[in-house]
Amino acid sequence: MRTEQEKELKFISTGNDELDKKMGGGIPLRTLTLVEGQPDSGKSVLTQQMVWGSLNNGCTAVIITTENTAKSLVTQMQSLNLDITDYLLLSRLSIYPIDIKKTRQSLSAGIVPLLIGCAHKGVDLAVIDSLTYYLTHATIEEVLSFFEECKILTDRGMSILCVAHSYAFTEEDIVRLGSMCDAHLRLRIETMGSKMVKILEVAKVRGAKLTTGNIVSFDVEPYLGIRVIPYSKAKA
Repeated sequence: MRTEQEKELKFISTGNDELDKKMGGGIPLRTLTLVEGQPDSGKSVLTQQMVWGSLNNGCTAVIITTENTAKSLVTQMQSLNLDITDYLLLSRLSIYPIDIKKTRQSLSAGIVPLLIGCAHKGVDLAVIDSLTYYLTHATIEEVLSFFEECKILTDRGMSILCVAHSYAFTEEDIVRLGSMCDAHLRLRIETMGSKMVKILEVAKVRGAKLTTGNIVSFDVEPYLGIRVIPYSKAKA
């Protein structure tokens, strides 16, 4: 059972205060978020932080993964000092691995039934990491239909984070999908001096309680997780 304070929670926190501030205080609940970026730019780490922050704030969550087994995902998060074992044992978190090479299902057939089942169970946050394979094998009409179905589920109370590589979209697709989503986060890697730095661009957060910051630079440190680096310092 949640406490009264937890019931009043309105935002998805990353568990990192600096990162939350850059995103206007966190992403509002009951929203559809698109997280897209280059390979190895920190998409999975960012969404795992959001799952961690949400669980710590009393939410229930599910991770639908096409890139990990349940065991490898737990190990990956532990390496970032995000130990989700207790939440799994308490049924506060569920992990659904999908072997896309075996199932070869369409976008809606592969993901939507899982999301609907989670919504019926009252799950607060669903993360899909990642949609890249489905998106590269679907028409834009199928993709738009999928995002419309996600929007219906967010209207019913569930937050959904969709993760994908940027190359899965055309520029026109990004504009159309970005307008459908309540939040849109872009990630990329930049070379600054002798370092490779991960960059988060907060393109949009509808309903943010604070002014959103446009650019966040960060690094990922083993057993520490995300460390925000001042953008001016990263460029120096």
